[in-house]
Parts: sequence; C-alpha cells; structure tokens
Amino acid sequence: MAEILKPKNTNPRGIPEAPFIESVDAIIRDPENEFQPVMSQFQQRLQQYKYMELSKQQQLADVNLKIPDIEKNLEVINYIKACKAIEDEDEEDADEELTFSYELNDTLYSKATVDVKKMESVYLWLGAEVMLEYPLDEAVELLSERLSKNQEQKAVVEEDLEFLRENITTMEVNTARLYNWDVERRKKEQLKK
Repeated sequence: MAEILKPKNTNPRGIPEAPFIESVDAIIRDPENEFQPVMSQFQQRLQQYKYMELSKQQQLADVNLKIPDIEKNLEVINYIKACKAIEDEDEEDADEELTFSYELNDTLYSKATVDVKKMESVYLWLGAEVMLEYPLDEAVELLSERLSKNQEQKAVVEEDLEFLRENITTMEVNTARLYNWDVERRKKEQLKK
C-alpha cells in the first residue's frame, strides 16, 4: 500500500511524478482495511501538489515583477551611455543635461536632471536595504547577468508549474476513480444483502 505513491520518476527539481491507477482492484485487496488509508494518501499527495503549485505561482509572480524592472534599468543606463557617446563625438551640439522621471513610491514620481558629461556611474538598488555605486559598464554587465538568470528562473518555474498541473490532474482522476470504485463496491455489497 505504501508503495503506491512511491515516485518512480521526478522532474529535474525532484518533484515526484504522480502514478496513474489503471486498476483499483490491483492496489486494494482488502477494501475494508485498505481503502481509507489509500484514499487519504492520495488526497494528501494532491494537497501537496496544490501547495507546491501555489508556491511556484508566487515565485513566477516575483520573477515577473523583477524582469521588467531590470529591463527598464538596462534601458536607462544604455540610453545614458548612448548620450555620452554622442556628446563625446559632437561636443558643440550636444545637450549636456538629461531629465528623467523616476518612481519614489507606487504613486509618487519625481524628476531629476543629470549632467551626462560628468556621469560615470549609477547607483543600483540590490535589495535588503543595500544600494551600491557601479560604473556604467559594470552596471550593464551586472543587470544583464541578473536579467539572464531571472529569465532562466522563469522558464524553470513555468516548467515546474506545467509538471504540477499535469500531476494534479492525474491525482484528481486517481482520487475520483478510487471514490467511484468504492461507491460501486458498496452498491454491490448492498445488493448481495
């Protein structure tokens, strides 16, 4: 009985694959003593899959928030670098100042004017109340690396979510088959009496 849910396969992150029950009679030989424990095990595994699915959905939401922020930051830094390059080539016609709008809070924005000629670095918010200054090229390298890692993580989480959805469906079908089998068994017993 305990062997029924022992995983034969797992995905690359160790999430166990749900078994598919083709024949309930093959796994439950003593219905009076085995049915309820088996049903409980299947319901527990189904709940575990659903909990993992919620966790993965939260991970996906977090990554989906990070990626656009990183892309915006990269875009701004690359724009600054492009403006600096233009100013270096054509110093007479170049506009030395750029005005940016930036977010202070969810609903509060402010403007800042920067002298592009003097701008050699940017400050990046790393989280956990840490902000560090990076030269423009290093900032682009760091943000590009983070963007790549977050995109890879997003792909992994989406793969895990798909795997979990398939296994949740399998466990729901298994649970329904167990329940229906028990109902049929009880009906047959009632008819015998």
